[in-house]
Amino acid sequence: MADDDLTEPRTTVLNALHHALGGKMVSFAGYEMPVQYKLGVLKEHLHTREQAGLFDVSHMGQVVLRGPGVAAALERLVPVDVIGLAEGRQRYALFTNEAGGIEDDLMIANRGDHLLLVVNAACKEADVARLRAALEPEGITVKLLESRALIALQGPAAEDVLAEHCPDVREMKFMDIATLPIAGAECWVSRSGYTGEDGFEISVPNAAAVDLAKSLLSDRRVEAIGLGARDSLRLEGGLCLYGQDLDPAISPIEAGLNWAIQKVRRTGGARAGGFPGAERILGELAEGPARRRVGLLPEGRAPLRAGVVLFDAESGGAEVGQVTSGGFGPSVGGPVSMGYVAAASATEGTTLWAELRGKRVPVRVAALPFVPAGFKR
Repeated sequence: MADDDLTEPRTTVLNALHHALGGKMVSFAGYEMPVQYKLGVLKEHLHTREQAGLFDVSHMGQVVLRGPGVAAALERLVPVDVIGLAEGRQRYALFTNEAGGIEDDLMIANRGDHLLLVVNAACKEADVARLRAALEPEGITVKLLESRALIALQGPAAEDVLAEHCPDVREMKFMDIATLPIAGAECWVSRSGYTGEDGFEISVPNAAAVDLAKSLLSDRRVEAIGLGARDSLRLEGGLCLYGQDLDPAISPIEAGLNWAIQKVRRTGGARAGGFPGAERILGELAEGPARRRVGLLPEGRAPLRAGVVLFDAESGGAEVGQVTSGGFGPSVGGPVSMGYVAAASATEGTTLWAELRGKRVPVRVAALPFVPAGFKR
């Protein structure tokens, strides 16, 4: 889904720092981003699991919505409870289409007098266009912020590291968001952890971003982490990547994201339904989807990557699904994958067969996540 064919990728405000740190740069979602640093993907992954990793996620879109009835208006675009989101809290959400597929996944934060959205880099122009078309006629302003960077500090030591700059972070729980002074800058700090580890996301003015990143990296517990380890961390955490595990044809229920649709949007009452694709999504909630996202553990050491086809028998048999994400799981110590399989084949422990280089190899359906989440509830 990324516009990686751009000959001149955009850069984040931390680009020079990535180069200075020895980052191996690649094109990702139209930006030049570090895939790894000198430690390498394996050690970066394990360091984040054991201590703290610093990620540049400034390529993602930060969008501010202001205006009367903004929460109710946004609910017409997403199948989640926005009206009931308390000030100082954020929530995972999805933009859906009329066919019930997922156009993007995002975070929504209630900042009191406005909503703050964080959307995926490859989708942000389309997301902003969608928001403007739906909300601006109702007097709501939609502003894509260009003046702020976004960095993430993830891992079990993240709280201790950040608390040395601002002790108030210790009071934050999973999905809280607050304005806090960090390294002399006014930052918008949330606590979610897209790596599956406890972690913080820090929106910081561009002018202060490099100094903040350097200050955090000066702590011996913190290492710079690239896209490679970010991907293996989220895969072990059973977390979806838009454009691979989620796309406009996949519904939230197929993706196992039922938990993201609160009861008030499901059944009864004035706010049930009323979002794009509600008929399919609510129908699948009631009856079950035809396919489901599952964890997959291959036998042996060969990883099963995106696109590998899955069958229900070693020879012949029916095609029952496909891998959407896969690779080596450093914390698991072996290959891990996710994919979609027919509901009848989605039971944990079921053996399926993956077509790999002309041979079929056994793979076991497994529960997600592969590594338990470490969020601070």
